[in-house]
Amino acid sequence: MNVSFEPVAFRTPLKFGGRIVDQTCLINAAVSVETRKGQKADGFGSMPIGNVWAWPSSSVEPPDAERAMRAYATKFGELFESYPDFGHPIEIQFNVGAEFHHQAKKVSEQLSIAEPLPQLAQLVATSAIDAAIHDAYGRANKANSFNLLSSEYCNEDLSYFLDEQFAGEYLSQYTQREPAARLPLYHLVGALDPLTDGDVDSRPNDQLPVTLGEWIAADGLTHLKIKLAGDNLSWDVDRVLAIEKVAAEAQAARGCANWFYSCDFNEKCESADYVVDFLKQVKAKAPAAYDRIQYIEQPTSRDLEAASAAKMHDVAKLKPVVIDEALVDYESLLRCRELGYSGVALKACKGQTESLFAAAAAQKFGMFLCVQDLTCPGASFLHSCSLAARIPGVAAVEGNARQYCPGSNTKWAKKYPEMFNITDGTVGTGRLTELGLGFHLSDRPTSASGAAEETTVDLVKSERIQKKAHQDDD
Repeated sequence: MNVSFEPVAFRTPLKFGGRIVDQTCLINAAVSVETRKGQKADGFGSMPIGNVWAWPSSSVEPPDAERAMRAYATKFGELFESYPDFGHPIEIQFNVGAEFHHQAKKVSEQLSIAEPLPQLAQLVATSAIDAAIHDAYGRANKANSFNLLSSEYCNEDLSYFLDEQFAGEYLSQYTQREPAARLPLYHLVGALDPLTDGDVDSRPNDQLPVTLGEWIAADGLTHLKIKLAGDNLSWDVDRVLAIEKVAAEAQAARGCANWFYSCDFNEKCESADYVVDFLKQVKAKAPAAYDRIQYIEQPTSRDLEAASAAKMHDVAKLKPVVIDEALVDYESLLRCRELGYSGVALKACKGQTESLFAAAAAQKFGMFLCVQDLTCPGASFLHSCSLAARIPGVAAVEGNARQYCPGSNTKWAKKYPEMFNITDGTVGTGRLTELGLGFHLSDRPTSASGAAEETTVDLVKSERIQKKAHQDDD
């Protein structure tokens, strides 16, 4: 197992939840595996570290959170390497995951960090490793990883990982054997992003669009994700109205009559009443804008166990309201349903395994589904798209690295232009049918300079072959 870190510079800053991000780094994981019958393969996973989103804290500064997540990823590269048995990737992830909380405390203590890594940061820090193992498993079995989720390959049904409602069921029942040909792309409109020329102070020295109108014209956008304040109702309403005005002009110019919004408050709303008031005001002032709102992302705190945890039933009567930051496992999904959430936001940064479990549960319970990203460039975006394209009912996939850190996409765009060069507002996900997670391992870049910034750990042999072969060997 090889875990490395690749710095990523932002073209323009991204503001969300009162925080500003202008750089990040990728956690890259490369794994070598071997099946019980001696089949060997390599796999690769990549994900932004996303510490500002995954670990907002009043007692831990962002640089310390990033340092701890790096150490945590490295530690789990070692733990996965030492996994002693053969198994399907979901089984390996589930079993090694039993160490997540313990190691979160241990790593923070070793680094003198004021608090343990929260569960969301644990998932993000290990997501590249989880992806690499799924990728390698598919390559070892000469198949796409999404087609290796049935009883033929898995030792346990979903009831082992979730509960008895899933007895006799496997992830193959909740995934598609072929990816969706195309998916709409959600374009992010950040709180700092200019809507018109009058909002532009300076332009980056490149040929990319800058204003919202320019982006809509250049990429043929039909889905806009709007970042909102959550603690300033008049600003939030005015922001949607301003975006509606710009979008209407840009869409009319290209002859488009139908487009959509999602609204993301990044947990800043004090109550569900704030969201209800927001929606009612938007509807009163701009009915067309209200009608375009496809869903609301988690508007209140991720702390679901707090006595003040907001109930979303009234919001869900107006628009689907999806759980995001608070969704870290099956138990949290059940709790969110109790609180009135009606949808689930899947994110590859929470791990391939956990995302598949959440997708299965959301479908079982008839919940709205979407796939969002963590400003994922390169392989991490391909991974996110592959996940979205294999889950029935996914409304759209978010992809904003092309806006904020496009340089990291350059090498990948040459091989997968339909994924990175957007012209009709959609992503060509039908291309993602290759072995493993759906795209070529051999094409992955290591970093802009061609070498990883930091390398630790070296080899793992934790895989299995088909269940029947496993039984034959016994």
